[in-house]
Amino acid sequence: MQRYPMTLEGEIALQNELKDLKQHQRPKVIQDIAEAREHGDLKENAEYHAAREQQGFIEGRIQEIENKLSNAQVINIQDIPKSGKVIFGCTVTLLNLETDQGVTYKIVGEDEANVKVNKISVTSPIARALIGKEEGDEVVVKTPGGDVEYEIELVEHK
Repeated sequence: MQRYPMTLEGEIALQNELKDLKQHQRPKVIQDIAEAREHGDLKENAEYHAAREQQGFIEGRIQEIENKLSNAQVINIQDIPKSGKVIFGCTVTLLNLETDQGVTYKIVGEDEANVKVNKISVTSPIARALIGKEEGDEVVVKTPGGDVEYEIELVEHK
């Protein structure tokens, strides 16, 4: 069985979502289905069908989260000795050598990745190019738009 890397905060977020689904959303949708059944004819009862569809989404998400958690290899960045190298879970500040623009990314598991909050997947082209490098190193990232050169300005293990 293949294990998938996940940060400690990613695991906590999934556990919180799972708890909410099981303790709040599932009981609510069960209650909604019961109320809709009381309205009579189920064939033309839009509330019933909507609640059943919502129940399917909730049950599917519960299964998905439980599967992810069972296959997760949770890595706490605090437990790893500080080496100054780019590793899973660290935060990296880069300088684009062509545009002189800086950007900061945290390298996380695939399920945690969200570019809008500067979290990139460990399997992304940028992260793969950065892993194992150190502050001051220059890296070339192959992107669909062409090669981009970055300098690693700062590696934080937080």
